[in-house]
Amino acid sequence: MDLGVRWKLHGDGRTPAPGAVVRPDERLSWPRTAGLGAQHVVAMFGASFVAPVLMGLDPNLAIMMSGVSTAIFLLATHGRVPSYLGCSLSFVGVAAVIRAQGGSSAVVTGAVFVVGAVLFLAGLAVRRFGARIIHAAMPPIVTGAVVMLIGFNLAPVTASTYWPQDQWTALLTMLFTGLAVVCLRGFWSRIAIFLGLLFGYGISFLFDRVLGKVHGVDAAGHATAHWRLDLSGVGRADWVGLPAFHGPSFQWSAVLVALPVVIALIAENAGHVKAVGEMTGENLDDQLGTAISADGAGSMLSTALGGPPNTTYSENIGVMAATRVYSTAAYWAAAGFALLFGLCPKFGAVVAAVPGGVLGGITVILYGMIGLLGAQIWARSGVDLRNPLNLVPAAAGIIIGVGNVTLKFTDTFSLSGIALGTIVVITGYHALRALAPAHLKEQEPLLDSGTSSYDREEDGRGQGQAG
Repeated sequence: MDLGVRWKLHGDGRTPAPGAVVRPDERLSWPRTAGLGAQHVVAMFGASFVAPVLMGLDPNLAIMMSGVSTAIFLLATHGRVPSYLGCSLSFVGVAAVIRAQGGSSAVVTGAVFVVGAVLFLAGLAVRRFGARIIHAAMPPIVTGAVVMLIGFNLAPVTASTYWPQDQWTALLTMLFTGLAVVCLRGFWSRIAIFLGLLFGYGISFLFDRVLGKVHGVDAAGHATAHWRLDLSGVGRADWVGLPAFHGPSFQWSAVLVALPVVIALIAENAGHVKAVGEMTGENLDDQLGTAISADGAGSMLSTALGGPPNTTYSENIGVMAATRVYSTAAYWAAAGFALLFGLCPKFGAVVAAVPGGVLGGITVILYGMIGLLGAQIWARSGVDLRNPLNLVPAAAGIIIGVGNVTLKFTDTFSLSGIALGTIVVITGYHALRALAPAHLKEQEPLLDSGTSSYDREEDGRGQGQAG
């Protein structure tokens, strides 16, 4: 069986010819391949290390299991879909909700383990019946709304937990990260979140030396005077050692909060496979179900050991687009580097010491970007929000998710926020579609768009440029 671990040398193994691409089954020289692998690891640093810290999980275990999950994905797809699997930010809000309800790290990983299992089964269903079942159950209006409410549900976490710890560091970190995202080019723009972390680290260190302790709430929510950057844990950490493993614990209330993220993960995987297929010029539609199942299997293994779930990373698509190197050998190298980083507790302690104010500045942008990915899904799919059939369920579900509205059934069972919002979007859309008149199902706009001929002309230009 071809597992996709044999590669042909591309040209002289040094530099691709002008206009040429290094295909997934090709490679450059091994030193260059190793360098590209390290670049892929750095590209995913920002999100893949911030996510476990925000979820309250071990960053060392997160990076180690990202390498293992990447290896599983590459083997499952026989090396046809180059991809790095890093910690999914879609679960950050879920973890915050579960912890607010008194859930431990074991409860968090137990809930997302179930999500991984459902994702695995969804992938098998796609392999059996084709991608049409995804489009039927989760059209773009539903997918976009769920992704949006997941992202915007995180706003209170930034406002009440991270930002108050050091508002001025948060503000400066936010400004720097925003400038990095917009103004930097090429590879540097793709690690803007990571650069924001480094900047925040430096500012916190400087403020501690110049201004002394900051007076505000600490990570536990207690008002106190504390150092912004506490590196005491770094000094105690070993250079080499295993991360902290733990088993999952299952609670139905936590599982219900986490399940809606399945929709976001399916959308992420579908978008990744489509993007890679377009870049490599190969039709990868037959790999969609396999990719989804592989992601689910990797997430199940990671969460079974106490790590976070994983998903395909758009940051690494950017690296491939910039270098025009799609070799899966580079991803195997990246997986190897991730395993080595995971075996260095001192490195994980440095990540875990990221000051709360720094996280506040970064999450203001990061959480908003997650939510706006939902709007991007709508825009790319041409969703017409003038049609009440689209507008009503999306509007209701998003407000429920963002406002954390609660529906109480008994003294021990209730639905709120992400879970309730997702149920309202999905069931609301399909129920209304079953009852709606035919002209609404044809996506005809019933409401005045409010755009002038100039606006429509500009939209046309924008679409042309985007293409």
